Amino acid sequence: MKNSEVKKTTTPYDILGISSATLCLIHCIIFPLFALIPFGFSDDYIVDTFFACIGMLVVSKILMSNATSTVKIILGLSIVIIVISVLLEIAFDIHSGLIFVGGIGMIIGHFLNFKSHIHS
Repeated sequence: MKNSEVKKTTTPYDILGISSATLCLIHCIIFPLFALIPFGFSDDYIVDTFFACIGMLVVSKILMSNATSTVKIILGLSIVIIVISVLLEIAFDIHSGLIFVGGIGMIIGHFLNFKSHIHS
């Protein structure tokens, strides 16, 4: 597979990954503030599950590409951390800070992968 073909196939996933990870991180930071204000918002794991599913789709596509090992490790670990955090929330109602670590890792991993397309 030519390098230009890889750019065409993984660049949209990087953009989707950066966007969804950023939105997820914003959701995770802002939503607890809304919960403090009595607007009737309650924490809902469905949104976190939605973002985790998008992340798994995007990361699986990049893991199957010829992205660098560093990018694959960062993205793989990040999605595992996010999924663990969501499962803790669903099963035990534990809201851990792991989702922040995973979200930041996803942004960094996708940014590095996107950046590698520009330089190649």
